[in-house]
Amino acid sequence: MDLSTSDHALRADLRRVIYALSDALDLVGIDDIAHGKRVGIMAAQCAQQMGLTAGETALLFDLGLLHDIGVSSTVTHYHLVAEFDWESSQGHCEVGHALLRDFAPLAALALPVKYHHTRWPTLLEQGVEREVARRANLIYLVDRVDAMAAPHYADGSLLLHVPRIRAQLAAHANSYFLPELVDAFLVASRAEAFWLNLEARGIQAYLADMLAQGEPYAATMHELRQLATIFSRIVDAKSPFTAQHSLGVARLARFLAQRLGVGADNCDKIEIAGLLHDIGKLRVADEILDKPARLDERERALMNAHSFETFLILRLIPGFAEIARWAACHHEQPDGDGYPFHLPGKALALEARILRVADIFQAMVQDRPYRAGLSADAVRDFMRELAGRGDVDAAIVAVALADLPGAMAAAKGRLSE
Repeated sequence: MDLSTSDHALRADLRRVIYALSDALDLVGIDDIAHGKRVGIMAAQCAQQMGLTAGETALLFDLGLLHDIGVSSTVTHYHLVAEFDWESSQGHCEVGHALLRDFAPLAALALPVKYHHTRWPTLLEQGVEREVARRANLIYLVDRVDAMAAPHYADGSLLLHVPRIRAQLAAHANSYFLPELVDAFLVASRAEAFWLNLEARGIQAYLADMLAQGEPYAATMHELRQLATIFSRIVDAKSPFTAQHSLGVARLARFLAQRLGVGADNCDKIEIAGLLHDIGKLRVADEILDKPARLDERERALMNAHSFETFLILRLIPGFAEIARWAACHHEQPDGDGYPFHLPGKALALEARILRVADIFQAMVQDRPYRAGLSADAVRDFMRELAGRGDVDAAIVAVALADLPGAMAAAKGRLSE
């Protein structure tokens, strides 16, 4: 594996970044990792049936991809799929709205996300603007369709259950869904192709078509950092033990990189890598992340897969090749005993070795529900012990300890922009 690096500015198409990061949201399903894409595809097919514009169709597709951006818990995901109208569904809608509302490129999705588990009569009673209400209600409709269809994807029996699913949906017109949306769904879903588009090959083809049809959007570094921060919050919200972890790792990694003479462009990229380094943890079940005891062999294997999941997501983004490699290697050790690639230190880019130090250092100084962050003396002793064993790069540790108060402030997310 080539882990060489070069200094050049990060350039990325924001639409491709969003589509790739939507893969992370689908990881929460663990064994069913295409929910958002299926919702987006069904919403787009209904939009086409209603004769909506290409722009509105694309917006509804994007809304489907990101509608569950407020979900990081596998327990929450289970309830949302297993129950037609879960009483606690509104929580993730509010979280999703808060994540999107201040990010200008996706701000139009914020209110529909907020209301995507709200019944049509309630939307009218609350006076929600009609365009927002229609978008939200369509996503609610196809989201519930996917929940009913989910048990039948794996065994290939979905088409056998389509009549029952369509009948159940029709029964909820007026009480849950705007009747004209139900009508559009019933017409569109008569075709086998509507459902076959929800299989793995259909999903990939549809996604490629939507990317090809969309206008490229050259993202600024500020926008990429904002988007990475949004996804870092999703990851860190997964467990009470990891609040603010990704932000702290990103800030500390940048702090160390600057002091080690890393170029400005790569300092920007290492900050993005720090924000996204744990995105693969979304596929780890809550009970494993929050287990108060030592993980067993099976649990450890599942946990150790998270950094490779991160790699699989980020490597698909054009322009993110270095970010993907650095983020994926944050558990690699100089002695080659880390994971997931078991690479020796000489094969690791400086930025990857920095992230390794930043990840461990931040976890030590962060307050956790079960303990306060370690003191400066304890952090110094612990990091020196790791360096002495060859678990981390000793030169990078020395830089962190040379300005320990500054490093601790950065790790706690208090580094100035």
